[in-house]
Amino acid sequence: MLVAVSFTVLAYLAGSLSSAIIVCKLAGLPDPRTKGSGNPGATNVLRLGGKKLAALVLLGDAAKGAIPVILARLYASSDVVLAAVMLAAFLGHLYPVFFAFRGGKGVATAAGTLLALSPPLGLALVAVWLTTSLIFRISSLAALIATLSSPLLGWYLLDGRLVLVTTLLVMSGLLLWRHRSNIRNLLQGAEPRIGRKKPRQGNQPGGRDT
Repeated sequence: MLVAVSFTVLAYLAGSLSSAIIVCKLAGLPDPRTKGSGNPGATNVLRLGGKKLAALVLLGDAAKGAIPVILARLYASSDVVLAAVMLAAFLGHLYPVFFAFRGGKGVATAAGTLLALSPPLGLALVAVWLTTSLIFRISSLAALIATLSSPLLGWYLLDGRLVLVTTLLVMSGLLLWRHRSNIRNLLQGAEPRIGRKKPRQGNQPGGRDT
């Protein structure tokens, strides 16, 4: 029990390290929660600071999800512990204790947890995201389709491990909730495409990125 609680708390603290905010601060850029879409994620940092900084944010967000799960797999084989660690790292990104609980939408961190839990599952979802991005050039749409695919692919690739599949359902529900503004914009045909600047009215907190 002590090991399980320790791993879960450490996973939440790791998830609370916002890569976007840290990278922007080190690069002399403004807090991404106050510029662009207002979302502290790789897509917003891409607009604010370019591809290299966005790549650092993407890697950082994925790593803080993956590392706690890798450690949990090494030292605690229980599916309950793995599920708790995955969810804790994910919630840390969404509601970071170090940054006034104002976090991002969680796509990269969720992907990191899944890659560490099951590389085939993680790579399958990355493939879904990349394929959708290449076809439609809309980051949020790719994230939503990958999110909806994760419980179904998880049930198949995780051999029906109920605790882990249930965790995927919970994470998917939270991802959809965090993307509710994106869903509205997609329905209205107003969601920006990858590589295009957002309209001026997008400079409000709670924006549309993944």
